[in-house]
Amino acid sequence: MFRRAFWFTAGAAAGVWATTKVNRQLKKLTPESLAAQAADKAVEAGHRLKDFALDVKAGMTQREDELNDALGLRHDPDRPDNVTALPGPRRLRAIEYHQNDQNTHRPDRSAVTSNRNEDH
Repeated sequence: MFRRAFWFTAGAAAGVWATTKVNRQLKKLTPESLAAQAADKAVEAGHRLKDFALDVKAGMTQREDELNDALGLRHDPDRPDNVTALPGPRRLRAIEYHQNDQNTHRPDRSAVTSNRNEDH
């Protein structure tokens, strides 16, 4: 008698457990639940993408500072938009070169014809 009661109770418990599991899985597969899961994944992906973009921006800023230090460029507080300027002597030479370059006449490149087959 106790054996039959034990197995009956064990079978009933297994049936309740299996029914509960199946119902949970069915609720996960409803359109509303799938839409909520997709939205959560999209938000999570957006956060990861934002974190990646911030890491890239920080790395770019760090590398730009390293290159500016290596090239001897410095930040000029008088210039807007965080524009870096060449140090004094280099900047003057660059300005003089640019002014001299504008004064010289360059031949019109459209007047020069080149035959690519000449070298062959």
